[in-house]
Amino acid sequence: MASLREIRRKIKSVKSTEQITKAMKMVAAARMRRAQQAILAARPFAVRLDELCRGLAERIGKNSASDSANFPASLKRYFQSNSQGASLIVLIAADKGLCGAFNSNLIRASLGWMQRQNHKFYAITVGRKSRDFFKRLKGFDCEVLHEMTGIFPKVSFTHAEILGQEILKAYFEKNLSNVIVVYNEFKSVAQQKLVEFPILPIAPLAKALPGSLVDYEFEPKEDVLLEALLPRYLKAQIYRILLESQAAELSARMNAMDAASKNAKEIRASLNLSLNRQRQAMITKEIAELVGGAEALAS
Repeated sequence: MASLREIRRKIKSVKSTEQITKAMKMVAAARMRRAQQAILAARPFAVRLDELCRGLAERIGKNSASDSANFPASLKRYFQSNSQGASLIVLIAADKGLCGAFNSNLIRASLGWMQRQNHKFYAITVGRKSRDFFKRLKGFDCEVLHEMTGIFPKVSFTHAEILGQEILKAYFEKNLSNVIVVYNEFKSVAQQKLVEFPILPIAPLAKALPGSLVDYEFEPKEDVLLEALLPRYLKAQIYRILLESQAAELSARMNAMDAASKNAKEIRASLNLSLNRQRQAMITKEIAELVGGAEALAS
C-alpha cells in the first residue's frame, strides 16, 4: 500500500496536470473562435469566385466543363488529366499532438489511399505530424515534393498561395492524373469530418445559377479571364481547406483537453478518498493501540 507521502505527491502531480489541461482548453477555445471568424470572413470571396468561374465555364464550354470541345488547350489541362500519370496526395495534419484522434484518423485514411495505389505517387505534407509520418513511411514508392510546417494556428492566404503554387507546379510538370487533399473539415465544436477532396482535375462545373453571370462583354476574352482565375480559384479552395483544418484541430484539442481535465479531476478525487481512508485507518489503529495500552496498565 502506498504511503501518505506518495499519495500526496500523486495528488499534487495530478492537480498540476489538471491546471495545464484547463489552460490548454481555454487557449484552444479562444483560438477556435478566431478560426471560425476567419472561415466566415473568407467564405463570401470563395462563393463569389466559384460562381464567376462556373459562369465563365458555362459560357465557354456550353453549360458544362465536361463538354470541353470549345475549351482551349490551356484550360483543358485543368479539367482533363493524364489517366496514366501518377497521383499526388496532400496530407494536412497538425503541427502538435494532444488533440485526440485528429492526426491518427488522417494517417489511417492516407494509408488506406496509398494501399489502393498500384504505382508510384507523390506527396505534399502540411503540418509536422504529416511530415513525420512520411519520414517514417516504408513499403511505398513515394516521393515527398514539398513540406510546410509551423503554419497553425496562424494560417494566412500567403500559405495558401505557396501551397497552391507547389500543387500546380507538380500537377503540370509531373503530368499527374489527379491531386487529392486529405484533411479534417470543421462541422461543429464537437464534430470534425474526415474529407478526401479531389482538387485536380477540377470536377465538371455544374451549370451556373440563374443570374449569377450577366451577359457582359469581356475584355480580355472569357477563356483568357478564366485561365487567369482558375489558379486563384484553386488557391481560394486551398485557403478554405487550411482554415477548416485549423478550426477542426482547435476544436479537437479543446475537446481532448476538456476530457483530460475531467479525468484528472476524477483521479484526484479518487486519490483524496484513498488518502482519507488511509489516514482514518492509521488514526483508528493508533486509538486502538492507546486503548489497549491503557487497559494493560489498568490490569
